[in-house]
Amino acid sequence: MPCIYKTSVRKAIVTACCLILTFFSYAQQRKAIFIILDGIPADVIESEETPVLDMIAAQGGYTRAIQGGMRDSYNQSPTISAVGYNHVLTGTWSNKHNVWDNDIKAPNYHYWNIFRIAETVNPQLKTAIFSSWTDNRTKLVGENLPEAGGIKLDYTYDGLELDTVRFPHTKDRKFMFNIDEQISTEAGRYILEQGPDLSWVYLEYTDDMGHMYGDSPEFNDAVRKADAQVGRIWNALQQRMKLYHEEWMIVITTDHGRDVQTGKNHGGQSDRERLGWIVTNVKPLNKIFAQPAVVDIAPSILRFMNITVPAAVQEETDGIPFIGKLSIANLKSTRNGKKVTVTWTPVDSEGKAEIWMTTTNNFEKGGNDKYIPVGTAQAADSKFTFELTAKTDYCKILVKGTYNMMNVWLVDPALVNQKRVRPFGRAY
Repeated sequence: MPCIYKTSVRKAIVTACCLILTFFSYAQQRKAIFIILDGIPADVIESEETPVLDMIAAQGGYTRAIQGGMRDSYNQSPTISAVGYNHVLTGTWSNKHNVWDNDIKAPNYHYWNIFRIAETVNPQLKTAIFSSWTDNRTKLVGENLPEAGGIKLDYTYDGLELDTVRFPHTKDRKFMFNIDEQISTEAGRYILEQGPDLSWVYLEYTDDMGHMYGDSPEFNDAVRKADAQVGRIWNALQQRMKLYHEEWMIVITTDHGRDVQTGKNHGGQSDRERLGWIVTNVKPLNKIFAQPAVVDIAPSILRFMNITVPAAVQEETDGIPFIGKLSIANLKSTRNGKKVTVTWTPVDSEGKAEIWMTTTNNFEKGGNDKYIPVGTAQAADSKFTFELTAKTDYCKILVKGTYNMMNVWLVDPALVNQKRVRPFGRAY
């Protein structure tokens, strides 16, 4: 009897420990999904009825977000769909990821996208894409391409735009609404049943209505329909959070705004074409969320998921997280003769800021850049000046704070004027 009793006690203890560990493993799971609603400027989101987005924002926040890079700078980028998607995916602007239009001719996969980072750091993570456009998976993410890391997504639901039997391509483009209905329904189902760790949902119909009708009741109706489609996915997340004690981050954004004159066009650098937005359910949001850029989305998701980005990739990332602590933001550089001044906005400004530089850009071709230290400042100082000793007009500068790092290029402004500038100043 004593042996039986001890064995039973041991079994009970082991069972209890397993249950506790299982509970904490559920409690510690952090998962994320980002949704791109195509071609909706912030002023429309702010004026239209979007109860689902409002509900999500009430838990976290809503803000306007910068599209198109820094205007008239080396990283100015077209306000075009595939370009905007890749800003979100890679956390970099077009001068790095090399997507300038919807042709996606030669993406530079050395600037890793969020799926490659996640699967490289933790191959056990499950990933999924739900999209009306196969190029999102095959060209931007570069699934199965050796040059893009050879990553394999765990679940894909796309290609419906190629099925002209189920979705006849009528001139009114209503077939795209039906495709988005299928995509959002399947995303909700799969997320509820399988709970992938990282997912991307892309919905197109709003952009179609923008191009056809511009600022119009038809466009506004498409925005309301997209909001309802987001609701299916949001409901799935809420159910998973209750059933499995998971923590979920959802981010909804757009890829570009529209022109002021008609609301039909985009691609340029007008304020409205650059007028993006972000909705998320996560709190607390840091000070940067008051005016983020779309390149901040990937770093924010990766931080939420506790994924440590490989150092070389992080050094090239243009975005910074809008959750958690930050040391610096708004990094800029200017030159006067041989003197270079780097400025930044202190955020959580305790600690030091280390300033590094390199005159090479081997990273864009898959190589390494040797950064050399040029000095140290306090994060609260807001600026640092150093002298160029190398015989070069161009350099990459890296500032490392306690909570984040940022990079900026020093490029001759004369070579930037409405041109695409390769490092360092090689126009193409």
